[in-house]
Amino acid sequence: MKILLAEDDVRLGELTAHMLRKKTGGVVEWVTTGNSAFDYATASSYDVVVLDWMMPEGDGRTTCVKLRKAGYLGAILMLTAKDALQDRVEGLDAGADDYLVKPFEMDELLARLRALMRRNFVPLQDDIVRIGDLELQRTNQIVMQGGREVQLSPREYQILDLLLQNKGRTLSREVILDKVWGLDADVNLKAIDAIVKLIRKKLEPSASRELIQSVRGIGYKIDA
Repeated sequence: MKILLAEDDVRLGELTAHMLRKKTGGVVEWVTTGNSAFDYATASSYDVVVLDWMMPEGDGRTTCVKLRKAGYLGAILMLTAKDALQDRVEGLDAGADDYLVKPFEMDELLARLRALMRRNFVPLQDDIVRIGDLELQRTNQIVMQGGREVQLSPREYQILDLLLQNKGRTLSREVILDKVWGLDADVNLKAIDAIVKLIRKKLEPSASRELIQSVRGIGYKIDA
């Protein structure tokens, strides 16, 4: 199970993330703002996104609405201290699939997550992704361009795949670092620039432009 937890209360966030990892044995990524939750959810695939209602930089309801408008199809569970009927209705109308009132028992949260998993909301990624004459085969991790195989290192492949999954969206260096290495990794952000440069050298320019576009001061993207 892969879970994104968005909770700005540091103590509750640390405890919930720890217990979810312990109880599910899965991957749990924890962020503290609505904007971060939106960036993470749209840059990767999660079984469930758990959104706290009250967060800085975009509350849970607003973030949920943004995700649905952006076409996000994964399961979303809303956490909130608001227990009035109208609040629950607003959360569900915003696009949440379920709603859990604080304080909650961990066993109930786990049960709701399992129920959402059974609904199988998360779409499977395409095994083969094509853009122009470039083809990425996820099953065997092969990249082809113009009928020739492009030899990429594992990190080069991961970054290219991440950018292809998010065609048309700019991914910051921080998001790339987290998705490929993890935020706790002792990796300089300049290493991302170096790897992107290597990928570019190995790929042929498409329509006289580099496939991977630099977004000054932010990161990289591949045009849709």
